[in-house]
Amino acid sequence: TFCSILHSAVDHSVEVHSPDQEVVIALGSNVGDRLNNFNQALQLMRKSGIHITKHGCLYETAPAYVTDQPRFLNSAVRAVTKLGPHELLGVLKTIERNMGRSGGIRYGPRPIDLDILFYGKYQIGSDILTVPHERIWERPFVMAPLMDLLGLVIDSDTVACWHSLSTDSDGLFGLWDKLGGESLIGKEGMKRVLPIRNHLWEWSKKTSVMGILNLTPDSFSDGGKFVSVKNAVSHVRSMISEGADIIDIGAQSTRLMASRISAEEELDRLIPVLEAVLEMPEMVEKLVSVDTFYSDVASEAVKKGAHLVNDVSAGQLDPNMLKMVASLDVPYIAMHMRGDPTTMQSRDNLQYSDVCSQVASELFSRVKDAELSGVPAWRIILDPGIGFSKKTEHNLDILTGLPVIRSEIAKRSLAASHAPLLIGPSRKRFLGEICSRPAAGERDPATIASVTAGIFGGANIVRVHNVRDNVDAVKVCDAMLKERSIQL
Repeated sequence: TFCSILHSAVDHSVEVHSPDQEVVIALGSNVGDRLNNFNQALQLMRKSGIHITKHGCLYETAPAYVTDQPRFLNSAVRAVTKLGPHELLGVLKTIERNMGRSGGIRYGPRPIDLDILFYGKYQIGSDILTVPHERIWERPFVMAPLMDLLGLVIDSDTVACWHSLSTDSDGLFGLWDKLGGESLIGKEGMKRVLPIRNHLWEWSKKTSVMGILNLTPDSFSDGGKFVSVKNAVSHVRSMISEGADIIDIGAQSTRLMASRISAEEELDRLIPVLEAVLEMPEMVEKLVSVDTFYSDVASEAVKKGAHLVNDVSAGQLDPNMLKMVASLDVPYIAMHMRGDPTTMQSRDNLQYSDVCSQVASELFSRVKDAELSGVPAWRIILDPGIGFSKKTEHNLDILTGLPVIRSEIAKRSLAASHAPLLIGPSRKRFLGEICSRPAAGERDPATIASVTAGIFGGANIVRVHNVRDNVDAVKVCDAMLKERSIQL
């Protein structure tokens, strides 16, 4: 692969202009509100002519070189820019200064650290800039988010060039493997985390249980049971006592052929219950997600204190949703669905040649749209949409094929493939068809079987109606997975 070499002195006599250049920029912070520092830096980068297209995962890492300092947050972004390499360096240094970074000691604490890892297909050597960054190859905390920005399939000459610039003959993949690769993640030195509420959630440590609270009169399983604030609060209290980690509140039915209500009517149902739930003492350590495809509902719910947005349409039913979620700075659950609840089971929407591959491809497209709208990959949770635009055989293929979905997404984006995975088979119609259980409330044993299969396939969150029995299933699955990891 052809890679150009630029040598220039500090007078910047050699620059690259006009055509967009694809760049990789690493971010690090360990002073002050680290996550807010990241958000501010990304905003300033976008305003300075750096168009961010992909985000790595978010890592909390032990400090390197100078170890007597706070832990870092690290990530990286891919972007395109018309700025020349030294212009880009100048912009990044200005952002660092404006955010309070001073000289300090080398490798010491800093509110923000921005480094150019790659610039187009160029090697650059000047008095003030070396690209590729000279110490990439020895730093797992840089290599991990860099790898996230790639796919297993090399999708451009520029990415091929980045691989060729690696110090390893097998490219960046070979170098990452030699450093330790995925085996490094989850160790004390480097944790992959998702920011939520006021903490960093290491979601892979245990499977989380999301309890369902439907405020609708027409939901397929429990419609009308919890429309009053009193009944809703009582049900939440029960789910929390049974072990729920997250309460998912929905005020719009998404069952097949459900009539759509307005955002205003949805808010009228939602807000009184949301406020009451958030005031419950039992909710202090718990999370609340709002199940909506309306951006206005998501915005108002988060303002009231909801911690996540759960969108069955992944931004397809409200053109403002992705921009709104980006501004809210909360995790975003993007679910796979074709069409809407009135059309999702149409003949066209049920056509798949390979359901796992196509769901992966379509989910990745939603992730791509979200990232381009400003939603970092480290805030995205993926849901393959069991029961939505799927026949019985499709749902079974997904439950047994979650690793395939991850691996297919990894071809395009390793960051997206590492995202937490949520499944929601609870009491769905396909379980009734298989088990001859026409009543939704009779499908809990089948739900447990589905949840078990999903956890062994890599699901990180399970969304269920019957919290107590599924919590027990989750505990057994997690114990088995832990035992397996010890033996390995």
